[in-house]
Amino acid sequence: MTKITSAGVSALRSLMNDTTRDPVRNAAGVVFVAVNKQGEAIFEHASGTSGLGIDVPMTTEHSFWIASCTKMITGIACMQLVEQGLLTLDDVELMEKLCPELKEVKVIQGKELIPKKRGITLRMLLSHTAGFGYSFFDKRLNDFYGAVGLNEFSGLKHDYLSQPLVNQPGEVWEYGINIDWAGICVERVSGMCLNDYFQKYIFEPIGITHINMFPTADMMKKIAYMHSRDLHTGDLKLAIDGHLNHAPLAATTQVEKDAIFQQGGAGCFARPNQYAQVISVLLNDGVHAPTNTRLLKKETVEAMFTNQIPEFPNFARQGILPPKPEYSNALPELYPEAHDIPQGWGLTFFLHLRDSAVHSKGTAWWAGLPNLFWWADRNRGVGGMIATQILPFGDPKVLGLWATMEATINANLESGGN
Repeated sequence: MTKITSAGVSALRSLMNDTTRDPVRNAAGVVFVAVNKQGEAIFEHASGTSGLGIDVPMTTEHSFWIASCTKMITGIACMQLVEQGLLTLDDVELMEKLCPELKEVKVIQGKELIPKKRGITLRMLLSHTAGFGYSFFDKRLNDFYGAVGLNEFSGLKHDYLSQPLVNQPGEVWEYGINIDWAGICVERVSGMCLNDYFQKYIFEPIGITHINMFPTADMMKKIAYMHSRDLHTGDLKLAIDGHLNHAPLAATTQVEKDAIFQQGGAGCFARPNQYAQVISVLLNDGVHAPTNTRLLKKETVEAMFTNQIPEFPNFARQGILPPKPEYSNALPELYPEAHDIPQGWGLTFFLHLRDSAVHSKGTAWWAGLPNLFWWADRNRGVGGMIATQILPFGDPKVLGLWATMEATINANLESGGN
């Protein structure tokens, strides 16, 4: 089984502790966990404090808003239902029966809305080619909503269900609320709210207790603080308005919770070590080894790790000039790498199609807005997550730490018996 050498463990701890030693310039607190396909934590460490200037040590028991890391969980839910024949990846008629809104949705063209040219499929939603965007990445949405505005962090269903498309379905990859609509499909075909589905069919079977769209009382005791990076000085500070995803944290009654949109694209809070258990299922061909529970068939995992968009080999080389810079840094490329390497997207995550400096061929990864990143390297049999709560997205300090940590793991792996 895959493990990390003692020298590697020591080096990883030092990297994290060096980062949090200067919390204003780097990060106040960070948690990192790596697992093998047996579901064993081969490295786990928390460094710093739960918030800048907060006299509470960061621990591996702290919960983070994992934002778009939720998308992979929604993908698992969808593919469970595909296995059961309740959803299909390419059936427009079924999609429009479940979600008649997707039949009627139109495409922004300036200040007008025009008809879409083709129907939307579940595969399009999971591969971000259905045509939806995010208002913090796409100026066209903000221009269309005008003085009223649009806020995907309000907790309001309107801010999702009212959105038009920004592209014609199937014509371009664009990051957006596509997987939130996939989550709606899960709800409507299962008859359950999305969070309840996650708990019953993904988390409870493998013993996960600390991933939830509405943090439990135990999770609320250790919620990591949200931070923002000053766009001019680069200094870190506590977020002035508190937590960005405030609504589910403030909801205490069932009536209040029912009013909040359950985001399949960004709704979960989690302990990183428990999220890593979900990653271990992907590493182990759909089986959670510690509980011997199968969540997905092997062929389903293979399908999730198959490139869905070969027609867009440069999709992550597009630059991002965010209209809301408090949420995301400007990025010359969404994911920079040598331009002779084609890029891929599986069913809810980025796929490496060739070996690169850090990731091996077939490695999946994705991120969460407040600078969390996960990866699953099925070739090496290792995956994990780095977790912070820092805005805007694309923080160079966190990105640099993640890359260095993962490279250090790769250089210090050792294999034993089964």
